[in-house]
Amino acid sequence: MYDAVIVGGGAVGCAVARWLSRYRLRICLVERGEDVCVGTSKANSAICHAGFDAPVGSAKARFNVEGSRMMEELSQQLDFPYRRCGALVLCFDEADIPRLEELKSRGERNGVEGLVVLNREALRRQEPRVSPEAAAALYAPTSAIICPFGMTSALAENAAANGCVFRFNTEVSRIERRGGFFRLHTGGDCIDTRVVISAAGVYGDALHNPLCADKLTIVPRRGEYCLLDKKDGHLVERTVFQLPGKFGKGVLVTPTVHGNLLVGPTAVDQPDKDRTATTAEGLRSVAETAAKSVENLPMRDVITSFAGLRAHLSGPEDDFIV
Repeated sequence: MYDAVIVGGGAVGCAVARWLSRYRLRICLVERGEDVCVGTSKANSAICHAGFDAPVGSAKARFNVEGSRMMEELSQQLDFPYRRCGALVLCFDEADIPRLEELKSRGERNGVEGLVVLNREALRRQEPRVSPEAAAALYAPTSAIICPFGMTSALAENAAANGCVFRFNTEVSRIERRGGFFRLHTGGDCIDTRVVISAAGVYGDALHNPLCADKLTIVPRRGEYCLLDKKDGHLVERTVFQLPGKFGKGVLVTPTVHGNLLVGPTAVDQPDKDRTATTAEGLRSVAETAAKSVENLPMRDVITSFAGLRAHLSGPEDDFIV
């Protein structure tokens, strides 16, 4: 009998495992893949967001801001790469500058520090390679870049050192209530626990709905990326966004902590919770949209492309659920 079982070995699951392993508890983390960090946590933008775009009062706003504040210390404790490079949100029409001001106001209400709207000249001084078509930008100095797989692995290693049990290649097919505990069915095996913590990403609804009255629908949102050679890592010093749209922050151009340049993602909703194939159309869209932010991107220097799936909660409130 475990005190808690965590389902999912991504960044959230491993962070929960590390925290609970501080206490005298029997903790187990189960993961359907062969290792930690094999899903969303390995294929993403590697950004530690400042929290300026999340709706005021939302869980995303709270956790973005608190997470940003604690991430540097966490990186030092666990020895994974982190760099506070800052971020720019570009607009290309002076008529959209009020939208930047609105984003700044929202960020300040969320508790984000140091936000400022830059005019065309100040923007060019910050990032000379940004497109001259950019009329202004919101600058967020607290935005940072990390190594997401380095972070997730470090969280897991710390949890394991503190006694958390990890079970890989273990897919939870069903959870049933049995009096004062839960029984997790994993193929030919069962695991009993007093508490279940679901950090199952795009499969979160499949675990949640059979047990809970408030039904959820999670739609996998595929994002495709291009990774450029390290010789291009200097082209921008900061993460460069465009004004957010209905599918999020859109295509970005950002340095990585490893010295490369990352471009992406697209945002395409799909029913398949496992399809992470890239497409010619998606990669072309990444290149064309990114070129609007930074001129003359050397896309011939792409060394790899990949896609990740983000858990998007269907409905009017796409917020974190704890």
